[in-house]
Amino acid sequence: MAAINHQWLSRWFEARGISLWGIADLSVLMGESPSPPYPRGVAFSVAMDKEIMASIKAGPNRSYADEYNRVNLIIDQLGAELSRDIRAIGYNAIHLAASKRTDLEKIAGEFPHKTVATLAGLGWIGKCCQLVTRTDGPWVRLGSVFTDAPLPTGKPVTTSFCGSCSECVKACPAGAITGESWKAGVEREALLDPSKCDHFKKRRFQQFNAGHNCNICGAACPYGLKSLKP
Repeated sequence: MAAINHQWLSRWFEARGISLWGIADLSVLMGESPSPPYPRGVAFSVAMDKEIMASIKAGPNRSYADEYNRVNLIIDQLGAELSRDIRAIGYNAIHLAASKRTDLEKIAGEFPHKTVATLAGLGWIGKCCQLVTRTDGPWVRLGSVFTDAPLPTGKPVTTSFCGSCSECVKACPAGAITGESWKAGVEREALLDPSKCDHFKKRRFQQFNAGHNCNICGAACPYGLKSLKP
């Protein structure tokens, strides 16, 4: 079986222009990873267009909807390619779709990309209940590949760095964000009322609601706005 290590992954992502990625130890989830259980998760992010993200403070528009779909397509292509390359070396690997809701009642996907990303050290969960990175704030989309390859894992992020900031809370027109700070193990519902969020965006932004968020809260994030500067 050929070797696969951090250097191999680093070259793989660098060749594809991906700078923010990491490896998560999923064994800490005690079998919660997709079946069959995979002990490692490779998390990566693709940044959204910054000018488009800054343009949706009042709500999503066609440019945002198109950008959301464009980035999701890139993520799915990368995930499928990485899974295929890992399997070619001799290990098991599957990728998780970028944005696919599988539980309509809980308004959730098969497994949260954000969990893989925080365990891999990519960022923390903001008060807006999205992953926040230091480089692009929440203006990113996430990809995940699950594998049994014996990869070295990164240092998890376990606490929030939002501090006293509440810009996303004030920006949310649905009043769905509670304002609580995240830490590892906190349930999503402690930060966000997903039903209130979902119903509002379907009622107000139905023409742009093809599975994506309205993201008014994310557009207000200072970490995202800071990334607009050279």
